[in-house]
Formats: sequence, structure tokens, C-alpha cells
Amino acid sequence: MAPNGSGEEEAAAAAAVRVIGGWASHYAIRVYVALKLKGVEYEFLQEVVGNKSELLLQSNPVHKKIPVLLHHGKPVAESMIILQYIDEVWVSSNRPAILPADPYERAVQRFWAQYVDDKIAPAFLVLRGLTNGDKDEAAEQVSTALEHLEEAFVKCSQGKHYFGGDRIGFLDLVLGSHLGWFKAVEKISGIKLLEEAKYPEFTAWADRFCTHHAVKDVMPETDKLVEFSTSSAVKAKPTD
Repeated sequence: MAPNGSGEEEAAAAAAVRVIGGWASHYAIRVYVALKLKGVEYEFLQEVVGNKSELLLQSNPVHKKIPVLLHHGKPVAESMIILQYIDEVWVSSNRPAILPADPYERAVQRFWAQYVDDKIAPAFLVLRGLTNGDKDEAAEQVSTALEHLEEAFVKCSQGKHYFGGDRIGFLDLVLGSHLGWFKAVEKISGIKLLEEAKYPEFTAWADRFCTHHAVKDVMPETDKLVEFSTSSAVKAKPTD
């Protein structure tokens, strides 16, 4: 969603906001979608796996990882922190809130978001063969997470389309950014993870999320993710 204005105005707006990221990174994808939802123009700076740029090293000297949001040259690192920063900076009547206004609801969304990254992300690395571990145990970890998230969706959505209610929210962004990798991981590992019969609410939500106008252009294709995951550079640097 690009704001109205001249090409020069849009270019200036994009120059003010830059994202150091990667097209296949679920951590970066959630940032792209958040900016799209807010209608914020940004410049995408693609990092190459195994060859970290000086800008990345200078912008995130502690973790040296993507994504990093550069706002007027000031770096903000860690994807969940970036999402909260975006929500706090770009506030207006025509920019939807990412986090709920209610403190308890915010806490619930943050809890489940952290749960997703703690359980699903490391299990996917095992299933992709990039870190050591038992693949059956990793698949079981994902299955348990999906069971909890199926229940969480019913409670959080209150009969609406997203974890955030009528619109995509914080937990939708964090969990939804993993969806491209679900099918890729299934293809790589040969293990079925997303079963509609077992997780009807989750799979229906996943379809809605992936077809949303703010998501569909940045969600990577399954075959491209499989090819990316099996490349020698990724195998050498699995956690970048």
C-alpha cells in the first residue's frame, strides 16, 4: 500500500525507512508485512547468506543477524522488537494497530508469539537437516505447537478472521511469517505437518493470511524455499 504522492516523495519516504533482510527469512517477512499494513514505504536491502555486509555488521554488531530496520539511519534489531517499534512510530486513524490496546490482550499475543519462535523455528531447522536432532521428535514438537495454537486461535480471534480479530495483528505476523516454510519443510522432510482435519481453524487462518494483499507478494514460493534451503551456502550458515 503505497501512499499517494509523487515519485520523488515516495523515494524520499523509502530512503527514510530501510530494511536489511532476506527474501526467505521468516523473521524479515514479518517486518515487510507490518510495514505494508501500515502503508510505510521502505527500501529493501538484500543480504547474501554467508557474506554479511558492513552495513549489517555496523547496524547489528551484537547478533550480526537480519532483519534490521533503519529509520532515518537509526538501527532497530530483532524482529519482534521491530514490529513493536513500527506500531508505536506509525500511529494514525488510517494505520491499523498491530498490538491490541488492552494490556492483557497484548500480553497474550506476546506470549504466543514467543512460543512460536521458541518451538517452531528450531524444529524447522532440524527438519530441514540444518541442525542436529531427531526429525520425528522435531515433527512432534511442531504438532504439539499446532494443537496449542489451534486452541489459541479460537480464544484470541473470538470468531473473527485473525488472531488479532478483524485484522492481522502481532501474533498473526509472527506465526504467519513461518507459513511459507511449512510447505517447504514438508517437502524437504517428507513429513506432513499441516493437516486440515486435525487443525481446521489453523489451516483456514493460514489460507486467509497468505492471500491477504499485504502478504501475498512477499511470501516466498515453496519450490524456491526448498532450493534455497538445500543450497551449499545455507547449509554452511544454517542459523543466519
